[in-house]
Amino acid sequence: MDYLVNTRRELHKIPEIGFDLGKTLAFVRTELDRMGVPYTEKYGKSSIVAYLGKRDAGRTIAIRADMDALPISEANDIPYKSLHEGAMHACGHDAHTAIALDTVRRLKELEDTLTCEVRVIFQSAEEYTPSGALLMIEAGVLEGVDMAIALHVDPSYDAGCVGISSGRQNAISYGFYLDFYGKSVHVARQSEGVDAIKMAMTAYNEINRARDEFEGGELIFGCGAVEGGKTNNIVCDKCRMFCTVRATSNAAYFTFDKKMREIVDRVANEAGGRGLVFPIKLYPLVINDEGVTERARETLLTIVDEEKIINKIPDMIGEDFGYFSTYCPSCMIRLGIKNEALGITHPLHSEHFNIDESAMTIGSDFFVNFVINNMIG
Repeated sequence: MDYLVNTRRELHKIPEIGFDLGKTLAFVRTELDRMGVPYTEKYGKSSIVAYLGKRDAGRTIAIRADMDALPISEANDIPYKSLHEGAMHACGHDAHTAIALDTVRRLKELEDTLTCEVRVIFQSAEEYTPSGALLMIEAGVLEGVDMAIALHVDPSYDAGCVGISSGRQNAISYGFYLDFYGKSVHVARQSEGVDAIKMAMTAYNEINRARDEFEGGELIFGCGAVEGGKTNNIVCDKCRMFCTVRATSNAAYFTFDKKMREIVDRVANEAGGRGLVFPIKLYPLVINDEGVTERARETLLTIVDEEKIINKIPDMIGEDFGYFSTYCPSCMIRLGIKNEALGITHPLHSEHFNIDESAMTIGSDFFVNFVINNMIG
């Protein structure tokens, strides 16, 4: 437990964003070197893969942990508060990395008994674009992998509880800009210009009406930021909306995306301007494989009481582990970290987010025992 807590707190103090993980990578390298565990950095960007067990066994289990933080200023008053202004581990990736390192430490002690290869993936840029997971997979990190497992800390569940289910876990997450280009003139000659803000507002309203055609909870469209214009008496010639779509199925996503693009084109053409959809990131669904999930559930039953294992309801959160589950039978569990008595109740991505660190032992117990229970097919 001391190793987990100390490791997590050291990482919590040095949060880094996206691919700029210099201190985090140095920390992980130092720990792996100290353990005598071989690793490579050839997959993707700013990521590390550690190897344990038998490399030629013909069976490989992958364990994935994301390492990056968020551009948030921490508001917690704790001894291990972020030392990097404007950056914070507000999504628990410090805990994920600590749990993965503890898993490596424990499996190294058992390495002579392992009959499979274990590939522990320390991934960058889960919160960023391009996806760190996608870059690693495109570089071949899943070649020869039979199954992949992961966890995410979750303040929806009390510490000591675990959420798990098979099938869809979350939503497709699509981030994009809607850009509208018009013609700038003085407002006194408004009819001679093309108002980009008006185009954006018209499109926004029509896109929301198109969204209303979907069944409740099937699809979300949101715009979180708008940029456009210079002053009050000049017709705006460029307006950008920063938007997101969350969808519970590929069919809903593709149908809505087609309608949205048609609206953007039509609104811009009718106004005499131009409209563009500029994709930023697209994360697929996390789909927990039924067979791997059953293996994960069986492992959890050896760690926590059955009543602590909770059926996870699909949510609308984005998660780039979806790329792993697209290319490999996978399972992600949710590790409860809420503790009302300690005031640890804040949601992910909050400046007050924290975890009940006692829950981390369940995470490393899960990873270690999953490998032991499944190293033979």
